[in-house]
Amino acid sequence: MAHKKGQGSTRNGRDSNAQRRGVKVYGGQRINAGGIIVRQVGTRIHPGNNVGLGKDYTLYARIDGFVAYERLDKTRKKVSVYAAQA
Repeated sequence: MAHKKGQGSTRNGRDSNAQRRGVKVYGGQRINAGGIIVRQVGTRIHPGNNVGLGKDYTLYARIDGFVAYERLDKTRKKVSVYAAQA
């Protein structure tokens, strides 16, 4: 009698890569133009001043500056980038 299980193929063993979503730059932190601020599904956070929205809802900075999270209305949030005061 065999003492090892047969080496049949298994139907498991696959897993997708993580999406790495979330906030990448927090309020008050410096960011360069083109830098990613938030990766998200849908507009949980809306784009504000000097912030662009990618086709996958990624928010990115359009200018060099500092990140600020603000209220859009009672329930919604937005993120803006403001240029550094010289």
